Amino acid sequence: MTLSDKLFEMALGISAPWHVLGTDLDVKERVLRIRVDFGVGSRFTVAGVAGVHPVHDTVEKSYRHLNFFQHECHLNVRVPRVKLPDGSVRQVEPEWSGKLSGFTLLFEALVMALSREMSFSAVGRITGLSVHRVMAICHCYVERAVNLADHSEVKRLAIDETSRAKGHEYVTLAADAERRAVIFVAEGKDAATIEGLAGNLRAHRGRPSQIEAISIDMSPAFIKGVAEHFPNAQVTFDKFHVIAHASQAIDETRRLEQKIDPSIKGLRWALLKDRRAVRGARRQELDALLLKMTTKRTARAWHYREQLREILTRKQPNIVRALLTQWCTNVLRSKVEPMKEVAHLIRNHFEGILSWVSTRQTNGFLEAINGLFQAAKRKARGYQRFRTIRTVIFLIAGKLDFSKLNPHIA
Repeated sequence: MTLSDKLFEMALGISAPWHVLGTDLDVKERVLRIRVDFGVGSRFTVAGVAGVHPVHDTVEKSYRHLNFFQHECHLNVRVPRVKLPDGSVRQVEPEWSGKLSGFTLLFEALVMALSREMSFSAVGRITGLSVHRVMAICHCYVERAVNLADHSEVKRLAIDETSRAKGHEYVTLAADAERRAVIFVAEGKDAATIEGLAGNLRAHRGRPSQIEAISIDMSPAFIKGVAEHFPNAQVTFDKFHVIAHASQAIDETRRLEQKIDPSIKGLRWALLKDRRAVRGARRQELDALLLKMTTKRTARAWHYREQLREILTRKQPNIVRALLTQWCTNVLRSKVEPMKEVAHLIRNHFEGILSWVSTRQTNGFLEAINGLFQAAKRKARGYQRFRTIRTVIFLIAGKLDFSKLNPHIA
């Protein structure tokens, strides 16, 4: 054995019975091939079968490894097939072989690390793989890690939907609210997805009956599904969805009023933003409008939303109940029609909204995850298949433990 072979053995972490037999460097093609063999008379273990077993025959296999400087590195290995006590023949899996045929564990770890940060096509360009091979590695690891997940400690859930394409195509996400990790992704946003979530919990050592709290938006389908499949869960209607309905009511009021008052035109984003974030001339125009609360319904709608926002920051349930009841009464006596719809919505979901005061549970982190997914989708110019969408979401926000599959993945 030459000194260079010994150095490559040390670098690759190869030990007996394996050894480096030689190397071939193609400078023109920028490819390094390392030949790996095993000693004569070696015996090998096989997963699930006790003892060590003699070699029956061998097959030649190639594994893509991490680059050697600027050169692609491939391990060309003479892989043994061993004969088991029952007479069957089984191929040995070297300790460095990856989960997909043709890759080492270290190379797959690199692909997984890159895929969390960039699109599959970008990873393919960097590694020299096709986008389909990159996706195959990610699909494999995500599916295996999801199957190994243990949900026995999950007690609080957050559920929300995100768009998968233009139009009305959605996927539903469910997350462990305490770990802030996505545990379930399903097509659609109907009651059947909640039933699927309950089944998924059971399949991973969890129990729907042990779920103490769930935060959702005010979707009738979600409400129905939670009532049927999570009977012990306290439902919290996400505070930020309530405020979002109030903001929508401001915009509807503005559109109605600007038909007869052109001075309100151009203030849409100033009205929807936090006032402190509005600067310059727009801030002056906004403040001038808000001073006309007695004559401008848009100004009254804005004040109603800010009152609602302030009420939902309080921590005393009795005080919030009284203030929210009075807010609904005041709005329903006003002439701001779009905001009246928000008051009716709050009355119809009063206890779930009030639950926020005690649970302090929101879907805010799911909204952030949704933003990351939408950014990834734009970067990749969209995803056609649900399987790909599911993989990307779990890569971004699943907090999956890949170390059980590959010790090189942190």
